[in-house]
Amino acid sequence: MGADGTPQGPDGFAELTLQARDLRALERFYVEALGLEVLAREDDRTWLAVGEHARLGLWLPGEKEFGDEGGAHVHYAFSVPPDRLDAVAQHLTALGVEHRGPVEHPGGDRSLYLEDPEGNVVELWDHYARR
Repeated sequence: MGADGTPQGPDGFAELTLQARDLRALERFYVEALGLEVLAREDDRTWLAVGEHARLGLWLPGEKEFGDEGGAHVHYAFSVPPDRLDAVAQHLTALGVEHRGPVEHPGGDRSLYLEDPEGNVVELWDHYARR
């Protein structure tokens, strides 16, 4: 509970899944461009580590257990330490991955924006790491 008695909210994400038309191409993008590590591969999905406490699922379309079907996401953001954004931008440039930023927001936090091969808008944001 928070100091005011309200429940504490999430402190990150545990799992996010993205729908993939080309599973291997999307996996390659996240491994090469963002340095994520493959945790597991199955016939219809791949799991990638995002830090120590979260994973990104890349799923082919179709019904999964518990009624899940993956999903086509439009935008989401990864948390990145402020001192890493410039290096990530340089790495993306070297790979030929189009991106915008780092863009500075009111308050001084910064973001990089790019699209993955499926058209999802991926933000790399240093907001929470600045707290």
